[in-house]
Amino acid sequence: MPTTAEDLRFMSRAIELAERGRGHAEPNPLVGCVVVQDSELVGEGWHQRFGSPHAEVEALAVAGDAAQGSTVYVTLEPCCHQGKTGPCTRALIEAGVQRVVVGCQDPNPQIAGKGLAELREARILVEEGICADQAQYLIAPFAKFISKGRPWIIAKWAMTLDGKLASRTGNSQWISGTASRAVVHRLRGEVDAILVGRGTVESDDPLLTARPEGPRIATRVVLDSAASLSPESQLIRSLTQGPVLVAVAAVAPADRIGRLEKLGVEVFHTSGRDEASRLESLLEEMGRRQWTNVLVEGGAKVFGTLLDMQAIDEVHAFIATKIVGGEEAPSAIAGQGIAQMEDAVDLSHVEVKVLEGDLYVHGRMS
Repeated sequence: MPTTAEDLRFMSRAIELAERGRGHAEPNPLVGCVVVQDSELVGEGWHQRFGSPHAEVEALAVAGDAAQGSTVYVTLEPCCHQGKTGPCTRALIEAGVQRVVVGCQDPNPQIAGKGLAELREARILVEEGICADQAQYLIAPFAKFISKGRPWIIAKWAMTLDGKLASRTGNSQWISGTASRAVVHRLRGEVDAILVGRGTVESDDPLLTARPEGPRIATRVVLDSAASLSPESQLIRSLTQGPVLVAVAAVAPADRIGRLEKLGVEVFHTSGRDEASRLESLLEEMGRRQWTNVLVEGGAKVFGTLLDMQAIDEVHAFIATKIVGGEEAPSAIAGQGIAQMEDAVDLSHVEVKVLEGDLYVHGRMS
């Protein structure tokens, strides 16, 4: 059956609904669903939080008896296994729906086409691939976590027009304006962890909290090989506002580690002899903790290492119309970098906005 304007309209609505779960549903995927009877929307829902009923169940509950003989639009293939909630395929079958339109298949091997097959076996008409690009965009962090056991890495930085993260003295407050910083606070409230290097803590003494609070309280993670985080830092003095984890190397002195732990800081011992291998070890640990989204806020060395590792998935860059100059002023990304311009990474799904004079560029790594 060819895709109709009605199909696109109702799937677009399901995608809008799915976005409402951002920061709440993880480590589950973002999913939205609408129920349509005679071209009229009679029920809608989304996965509101981890452990709560799935989008299909929410939408069917709203639709009630009107779900009988309806068309259901859902952004992700309905689950067919018993998890924290029952299988959505069974709910759809019992509701007597006639047709199910799916944005994309579930990358989870427990499902991966099995949900669609179960619906078809129940003589429900199933169509897939409607607004597939948007549906896959929604679940990209979940798909990475399921396939690689690693979190989705979001790089955020603010820089001047000449590409500097700070002045030659290390001063960076404030490069961007209040509107840009509001976007950053929203991001902080949606992720599982916020990662920075020790140098960023020393130069900026950041809080790394979301103000106001978002749906998640992120763990603030510091790459600090020598366990030298100062007890006077804002991170330690604000432990009641969110946990702090310090990732140390094998060479970290035991007395420093003990001091941090006594203060209430969690210490993670990374493996590896260089920053890349220690970061690899940390990313593996984040995956084990089921952290789905991690925001990286600097500095240039951390960004550079992650870029060289091809570990960055998404970028939020805030470019202020300021020029500071200086050979010693840090640029946004260090590391080895690329040798030829033809090898430069292009962003996809690029959005560009002006926020009170700052240029805000958001995109995903191609």
